[in-house]
Amino acid sequence: MATRKIDLATTTSITTTYAGQFAGKYISAALLSGSTLDNGLITIKPNVKYKEVLKTVATDANIIKDATCDFTATGEVTLAEKILQPESFQVNLQFCKSDFASDWEAIQMGYSAFDNLPPKFSDFIIGHAAGLVAQKTEQNIWNGVNATAGEFDGFYTLATAGGSGCVAVTGTPLTAANIIDEIGKTVDGIPSSIYGKEDLYIYLSSKAAKLYVRALGGFGSSGLGAAGTNAQGTQWWNNGSLSYDGVKVVIAAGLPDDSMMAAQKSNMYFGTGLMSDQNEVKLIDMADIDGSQNVRLVMRFTAGVQMGINSDVVIYA
Repeated sequence: MATRKIDLATTTSITTTYAGQFAGKYISAALLSGSTLDNGLITIKPNVKYKEVLKTVATDANIIKDATCDFTATGEVTLAEKILQPESFQVNLQFCKSDFASDWEAIQMGYSAFDNLPPKFSDFIIGHAAGLVAQKTEQNIWNGVNATAGEFDGFYTLATAGGSGCVAVTGTPLTAANIIDEIGKTVDGIPSSIYGKEDLYIYLSSKAAKLYVRALGGFGSSGLGAAGTNAQGTQWWNNGSLSYDGVKVVIAAGLPDDSMMAAQKSNMYFGTGLMSDQNEVKLIDMADIDGSQNVRLVMRFTAGVQMGINSDVVIYA
């Protein structure tokens, strides 16, 4: 009896499960690739196992007194605390390998114009999911709402809550014609005690930043002349640094359109359990389990934000 050989179509097999300590690298890439964290615009506190106490110290402004021979307390020291408690989140995805294999194989064969994508199919899939996590984390940092699944309270949510104690500036719909004056209102609200600090930032929403760049390109009413900064018109900016009255201006992409904040970086905290056992990345090939071509991706991580001294934070909303 003749023997017939049957050629089966080649399948993409994922043999590696990412978990344990190595998983922390993928979680770091996912969480720290958003513009706020990647550019170090706020203070990152990793390895927060459950919660961390942020100590705040306030002293009497009039601590200097006339000298005497005795020890006499010259002021009051008030100790307070804020709690930074990252919340737990997860990503559970299931997809068919064949939906992604063609793109990945094209990259391997040199048909792609991009040369910085991972050579392994498993890394390709994890990178795809990590980009989505980074985008959502950026949004959560500024405008997340704890009551919404997959979100934690962001800085904007905390600052605009009733009784937050932040310096509130009443906002208005922003335009290129009014953006300079409106940023000025935010600067006016900055407490004198922190004005001029090295780590003081004005955080602009993406919309506000675009309008500010446009305004600096030329509005006579803003004192810049018709040709704008350096008489270059709309060609003046090349994604470089921005400032206003000497205060550094940065883009906080997660802020709502018509909003901005001003605060010290050292007063704005992001907490996460990076590299702790609360972080996990697993990529599970279901072929050996149920015979399907499905792959399951599991990510577990923690994230949350907190402000130190609310009275040193200005919120324009």
